[in-house]
Amino acid sequence: MAFNRREFVKLTGAAAGLATLGLPLVASAKGSASIVVIGGGYGGATAAKYCRQYMPDAKITLIEKDKYYYSCPFSNEVLGGDKTIEEIRFGYDGIAARGIDVVIDEVTGVDPAAKSVSTKGGQKVSYDYLVVSPGVSFKGNIEGYEGEQMNKMPHAWKAGEQTTLLRNQLEAMADGGVVMIVAPPNPFRCPPGPYERAAQIAHYLKHHKPASKVIIMDAKDKFSKQGLFMEGYNKHYEGMIEWRSAANDGKVNAVKGNKLITEFEEHEPAVANIIPAQQAGALAGAIGLTNESGWCPVDQRTFESSIIKDVYVIGDACIAGAMPKSGYAANSQGKVAAAAIAAKVGGYEMPDPSYVNTCYSLITPEHGISVAGVYRLEDGKIAGVKGAGGLSPAGASDATRQVEAMYARSWYANITADLFG
Repeated sequence: MAFNRREFVKLTGAAAGLATLGLPLVASAKGSASIVVIGGGYGGATAAKYCRQYMPDAKITLIEKDKYYYSCPFSNEVLGGDKTIEEIRFGYDGIAARGIDVVIDEVTGVDPAAKSVSTKGGQKVSYDYLVVSPGVSFKGNIEGYEGEQMNKMPHAWKAGEQTTLLRNQLEAMADGGVVMIVAPPNPFRCPPGPYERAAQIAHYLKHHKPASKVIIMDAKDKFSKQGLFMEGYNKHYEGMIEWRSAANDGKVNAVKGNKLITEFEEHEPAVANIIPAQQAGALAGAIGLTNESGWCPVDQRTFESSIIKDVYVIGDACIAGAMPKSGYAANSQGKVAAAAIAAKVGGYEMPDPSYVNTCYSLITPEHGISVAGVYRLEDGKIAGVKGAGGLSPAGASDATRQVEAMYARSWYANITADLFG
């Protein structure tokens, strides 16, 4: 069935909890398989839930090192003042209530030969199938950005403590100060994220410190939804946001003290938000799931690792063809991986899946934009379906932007209720 972009956005915004588009509801798989999921974010929480839904007789264990999960989607709105840190915090009681064993502990090792997971607390959990959703770690692309410097110039690319730290720095900054955001090279988690962040910080500054300015220092010469962001910046924050591309000396090479150093200049902003280059989470590398790219190659039909049998890698850490690294993509991948495991346990062939993604961005609380995509398998790789999804229209009315902002909040409320409720 064909549908246009507006219908797609309505569907994904209001029904994020439904099964992945194009993937038939999976029949319950009978069997006593033991499934361990590492990581309790958008990917891992989804995989755990749908493994339980598809395999009611399986033993399912979710291992997550933190008691609470802080959502990266909508964490920028904490910086803008439209949300509090508590409003993006989720616990795991809802997941445990589904009959999933939730272990709050740090994984210290995985033995693929013995099929067991070891934790810092001394537990050893056996598995038949393992799902790993480790998120991202940082690569040292900026000299001097390590250790205490990460607290002095927070990245806030893992929501929670760093988000609060950056928010506190914005509040303490004197009016007239410059906030400098260092955007990373591709690929990285949430491609529109740094540019939504610039808008959200500008939203806060416009209402509280109007003489201030945001400068985006970029390691790239173009970015996701660029035309829509620039249109929004000019409409709401004229003169407050400046973007410097790599070709315009926007690439930051080093930090020293309070200074950001490019090829030709040194900058000393009042607040610096440095988002480094990224790779798969450190655990993925320690297990041996990464290749020379720093990311995890997988069978893109099932998300089973191309390196280790019966281990599935989902979310930001995996190489997923044309899919971006986003919360919604991780959610879609978690459902597909759960279906693939259920097919193995149940002894039937998994149908070819489709995959979906939508990335919303709020330029103001009432100005939303999005990019949406539907994906399918082509020659073993995930590819975009031509004519499906698309971008928000340029030059749209205020009413259209308000509706997209409403869809963004609806998507967030539905997907987090689906995972953690």
